[in-house]
Amino acid sequence: MSLPEPGSVATTSSADGGRGYRGPVTTPAPAAEPLLDWTAAAQIAARLARPGATAPRDELDALVAGLRAAAGDAVGHVLEVTGMEPAAARAAGGGFGDVHVVDRAGWTRANAQSMRAMTDPVMTAIATDVPATSAAARLAGAAEVGGLLALLSGRVLGQFDPYGADHAPGYGRLLLVAPNVLQVERALGLRPRDFRLWVCLHEQTHALQFATAPWLADHLVGRIGDLLHGVTASATAMTRAPLRQKVAVVGRTVLRAARGELVTPLDGVLGPEQRRELEEVTAVMALLEGHADVMMDAVGPRVVRSVRTIRARFEKRRDGEGAPALDVVLRRVLGMDAKLAQYRDGAAFVRAVEERVGRDGLNAVWSAPGHLPSAREIADPRAWVRRVHG
Repeated sequence: MSLPEPGSVATTSSADGGRGYRGPVTTPAPAAEPLLDWTAAAQIAARLARPGATAPRDELDALVAGLRAAAGDAVGHVLEVTGMEPAAARAAGGGFGDVHVVDRAGWTRANAQSMRAMTDPVMTAIATDVPATSAAARLAGAAEVGGLLALLSGRVLGQFDPYGADHAPGYGRLLLVAPNVLQVERALGLRPRDFRLWVCLHEQTHALQFATAPWLADHLVGRIGDLLHGVTASATAMTRAPLRQKVAVVGRTVLRAARGELVTPLDGVLGPEQRRELEEVTAVMALLEGHADVMMDAVGPRVVRSVRTIRARFEKRRDGEGAPALDVVLRRVLGMDAKLAQYRDGAAFVRAVEERVGRDGLNAVWSAPGHLPSAREIADPRAWVRRVHG
């Protein structure tokens, strides 16, 4: 769950001088051989990630301190504005996860670790369906994942990660990508204190979602696992396809992106069942992102004085105003436009539900997996209200 900048193995060169993400949390060894070399993926991503915005040492220190302070300040505001009651225990510092201020390389390493933690159980379950992979094939997969993470590392401001820390359910880690925050606040001419708090309001809302619904992380892993099972089978069949067929799939994906159609990196390997499963997973993600987007603005100018200015300028940047054509196509190929659609569809759902049953009525969505909206209900909030509230 992340706030993308529309267009993070410990490292002492990270934005907080090594005081941020300090290396891998131990995860259980998978029963099956990984389909890719995750260690290599993390190393490749960190090596390929460009450093981003720079500043003198004292300014970087102030940036790190400001982001940490904003993350702490945001907790009380999101509790007040959401009206949610966390079921999970809060940290001694009052938050719902550890706060890490990282550089882009640190973000890629953290995400490679989380991706492995999420996919290992799936790989164990489908081991009998997937042919054994060679070391060369696992390394090739690592190169693909590493390259993708490196590209995405310049497009994320913050991320709440419920999977990458060895904590109880409902407690994760908050990653704030310092060079990206600095780059955006400079480019948009924003008040640094306001913008940093605004970003943290979004991410701490995500943290509160998982603290209020400790079952949510496992629920998502289960749904994503079902999706990956089908995708892996399709992708395995694809590896046996003639070269011209593979090229045709890639070509159609890029062509659709150039024409302005929404595409995701999964296009071309999804069958009808996988597409339905993806729609349901996307519905949950739309809820999470849309809810966080609505709540980060709901605090109002009393807390973030320039919130309206930030939102207006940020939306223009999200829409790619002034971006090179190549960047626009790249965003579509990477699925970033589909991600932005999640924000808007989810926010529309949240606002519509609140109009009918209020914020307390909306919060019923966090009470049980059965109360999460379906893909149809994201598009028709009244259907969700009828089902849940009668």
